[in-house]
Amino acid sequence: MSVLLVGISHRSAPVSVLEKVAITDADRPKLIDRMLASSHVSEAMIVSTCNRVEVYAVVDAFHGGLAEVGDLLTKHSGLPLPDLTKHAYVRYSEAAAEHLFAVASGLDSMVIGEQQVLSQIRGAYASADAQQAVGRTMHELAQHALRVGKRVHSETGIDRAGASVVSVALDRAQHVVGPLAGRTAVVVGAGAMGGLAVAHLSRAGIGRIIVVNRTMARAQRLAETAGTHGVAASALELSRLTEAMSEADVVITCTGAVGNVVTLADTHRALTERERAAEFGGAERPLVFCDLGLPRDVEHAVAGLPGVTVIDIETLQRDPAAGAAADDTAAARAIVADELAKYLTGQRMAEVTPTVAALRQRAAEVVEAELLRLDSRLPSLADPERDEVARTVRRVVDKLLHAPTVRVKQLASTPGGDSYAEALRELFELKPGAAQAVAAPMEITTIGEHAGMLLTDADIALADDFTAGHRGDDQGQAT
Repeated sequence: MSVLLVGISHRSAPVSVLEKVAITDADRPKLIDRMLASSHVSEAMIVSTCNRVEVYAVVDAFHGGLAEVGDLLTKHSGLPLPDLTKHAYVRYSEAAAEHLFAVASGLDSMVIGEQQVLSQIRGAYASADAQQAVGRTMHELAQHALRVGKRVHSETGIDRAGASVVSVALDRAQHVVGPLAGRTAVVVGAGAMGGLAVAHLSRAGIGRIIVVNRTMARAQRLAETAGTHGVAASALELSRLTEAMSEADVVITCTGAVGNVVTLADTHRALTERERAAEFGGAERPLVFCDLGLPRDVEHAVAGLPGVTVIDIETLQRDPAAGAAADDTAAARAIVADELAKYLTGQRMAEVTPTVAALRQRAAEVVEAELLRLDSRLPSLADPERDEVARTVRRVVDKLLHAPTVRVKQLASTPGGDSYAEALRELFELKPGAAQAVAAPMEITTIGEHAGMLLTDADIALADDFTAGHRGDDQGQAT
C-alpha cells in the first residue's frame, strides 16, 4: 500500500479553477466516504485551504487509485477531466510524503513560511480520523508532517516573511487606507481564518472590529476574543453586513461559502451610506476588501467601484512579500530532506517487521515439532531434563536468528533493502501470507512542471495522460 496525492494549488491553477475545486468542511466527509467506498482506496485525507485542495489516499495500485481520485474531483468540481488535469499535480509514494512535509513547513504556501497551514493539516487529519478513514500509513504520515512543520518553524527563521496570508493582505491594505491604528475593520467569517485576522488586526492597533457571521454565537465569541486584546469589538449577524461595511475602512472576508457573500448591490448600499455620512461632516474614506475566501467571497464587479480596492488571493500571488529569505528557505528544505530520510527509514524498517516475525514464528514451530519428536523417542525422559533440553534448543535458535534479524532491519533502511527480506523469505520458505512483502523503492521521475512522482514506466504513462493529456487537445485547437 502506498500514498497517492492528487492536488491543485495556487502554483498550478488560477483562482477561477481553485474556486470550482474548493472543498468545504461540509463537503469533506462526503468525499472521504466516497473514496473509502471505492475499490482501491483504504485510507484518505483531504487538505483544503484558501489556496490548495489536496487529496491524500492510501491505495493498493497507482493506476486504479489515480482513476478513482480523479473521478472524485471531476464530479465534485464539475470540470471535465482534461480541464482538471491541466492544472493537477500528482505525487506517489516517497514524493507524496516529501510534498506534504514541504506543505507543513510553509515552503509551498502563497506566503512562504506561514504557520496556519499546520493547523489546517491537523484539522484535515482530525476530520479523516473522526470518519475512521485513517489507518497506520496515513496516521504516521500526517503526524510526521506535523512534527516536520514544527521543527522548521522552531529551527529556522522562515516565518519572518509573514505569519500568514492575512499579514500580507493587511500590509497591502495599509498602502491604501494608511496605518490601521484607530480605524474600523470588519471581519466576515468566524472560523480559523477569521480568528487569525482578529489577531493580526489587534496587533496592528486597530481601533474597532466588527465580526459578522451567519451564526451569531460564533461571532460573539470571536468579538469577545478581540476584546481581551483591548480592542473595541462587536458582533453582527450576516444580514447586517451592509451596515457594517458602511462604517469600515477594511473588510476581511474568509467564509469558505459557496457563492458571493459581498455582492455589488450590498457594496453600493454601503457606499451610499458612507457618502451620506460625508455630507454631514464625515470624511470621505477609501474602502479596502481583503478577500481571502475560496471560493471568492467578494463579487468580481465590486473591484470596479470608485474608492474601492479588492485584494484577493490572485493579487497576493504576485506580492513579493510572500517570499522568504533564501537562507531560511534553504535551511527549511534541508530539514525536510532530513526528516524525509528518517520517515522512509522508519517505514522500511516497519515493513520488514512482518518478515522477521514470520521467521521467528517458523523457528518456534520447528523447535516445538522437534521437542514433540524427542518426547516420542524418549518418553521416559524426566521433566527437569526435558525442560533443560528445551531451553538449550531455544537458546541456540535465538542466537542463530539474532544476527540475521537485527541485520535485515538495518539493511531494510537502505535503498534496495527489501531484497534482504526477500532472501529471508526464500531461504526459510516463509509463506507470503505470513509476512507482507517490503515495498520496493521506485525510481524518481518528474512529469511536467508540477508532477514529480516515484513511479514505474507504466505509471509514468498513465500520469502523463492525467497531468498532461490536455496538450493534445490544445494542439488540436491550435491547428
